[in-house]
Amino acid sequence: MKTAVFLFASTMVLVVSCNSSTSPTEQLYGVTWELEYMSGPRIAFDGLFPNKKPQLTFEKNENRVAGTDSCNGYSADYTLEGNSISFGEPGPTTMMFCGGSERQFLQLMKKIDGLSFEEGKLNLLIGDIPMMRFKKVAP
Repeated sequence: MKTAVFLFASTMVLVVSCNSSTSPTEQLYGVTWELEYMSGPRIAFDGLFPNKKPQLTFEKNENRVAGTDSCNGYSADYTLEGNSISFGEPGPTTMMFCGGSERQFLQLMKKIDGLSFEEGKLNLLIGDIPMMRFKKVAP
């Protein structure tokens, strides 16, 4: 009897997972992503963003991303095809200067060409190399 229950449960899990139409990129939506790692700058991450970390929120229907660069709010268009992503020029932003780290973040965003998910985290890539890693935070 236990074997039959186990086989039934296993089959149901397999059927549900195979019929799922949710793509991995659906994880982008409905959450706010906060930067926890950025490759490139020679300054320690906590030194770049001592008070506030950059955040992203993806808007699926408008193909826009909005958030902060740690200092200023911004928004930009994005194009997503499978695991390839590119970001357009940031739209209207506030113009405070907070030390320059915000410019490094936005310059790196323009170079991003891919994404991946690992253990619930969002990696933004250049080629196959993770350049930025984001964690989910409350919106």
